[in-house]
Amino acid sequence: MSKTLSIAIRDQARLYECYMPFVKNGGLFVPADPDCTLGEEVCVILDLMHEPEPIHLTATVVWITPQGAQGNRPAGVGVGLDGRHHDVRSKIETRLAGAVNSERSTHTL
Repeated sequence: MSKTLSIAIRDQARLYECYMPFVKNGGLFVPADPDCTLGEEVCVILDLMHEPEPIHLTATVVWITPQGAQGNRPAGVGVGLDGRHHDVRSKIETRLAGAVNSERSTHTL
């Protein structure tokens, strides 16, 4: 694993924009220069609201949004969480408290 991506999520609105519930085991969109390839394994450092320490995750790149994408979506990569991180998915979905199925747009869909 050569690449490390970092994301700070301080509030529910940002978490909603970045969470990818349609990815097996959950996923996160990390706004960044999309210098990754699909299927690449990366390390993600997640600074999640209400957590005392950053969470270190193993993830696989499952989505890439290039610079200049339609709909003014930010450039970045979507990462699918490793199956070992079910506790992180639970924390995220608890913090979203039912907003997962909202009709609001996100950074991916």
